[in-house]
Amino acid sequence: MTVDIYSSSNFESEFEPEVIERGKKVKLVIADVDGVLTDGSIYKAKDPATSRDIEFKQFSIVDGAGIALARLLDLRVAIISGRPSSATDARVKELKIADVYTGLLNKMTPYEDLKLKYSLNDEDIAFIGDDIIDLNLMENVGAPIAVANAYHLVKDIAIYITRLSGGQGAFREAIDWIAMCQGRYEEGIQLMKESLLTK
Repeated sequence: MTVDIYSSSNFESEFEPEVIERGKKVKLVIADVDGVLTDGSIYKAKDPATSRDIEFKQFSIVDGAGIALARLLDLRVAIISGRPSSATDARVKELKIADVYTGLLNKMTPYEDLKLKYSLNDEDIAFIGDDIIDLNLMENVGAPIAVANAYHLVKDIAIYITRLSGGQGAFREAIDWIAMCQGRYEEGIQLMKESLLTK
């Protein structure tokens, strides 16, 4: 059954109070990249001018809007990815995400750095993941979230599984879900509308 997370009555009946409470506490949202902000595909080519390898990934504009919404709701956003990637570097630069850690298979090290940097506890943090490399981190955060295409063990840990797959707006949906938990979704949309009038 598909859950309409945007209906307040359905939301409160679908999710246990303890789960909503965990979403309410989130102050920092950390996301994986491959399989979460993308569908996990990597495209390789040769630069004809330099003969160097070029890597391409497909990102969703919808997730960029999700990052903007998170900021308007005073949620910090960070990236922790196991793979170094010039495509990832270009996208996070465009999105102006300051806390970016790539090429780290042990995601617990940057996680602890972020907790220290922002004086946060585990319960203050959500992580959006999709694969085995994310399990240790998901077992520690207060709000572990899995994307629709996640590995089954990741889904088993998650308190919320997005309807959308990685690279198809799953990050935005996760932010919407957190905003619903915090009772700020409508406020966030209004802030988005107002911010667009100043562009």
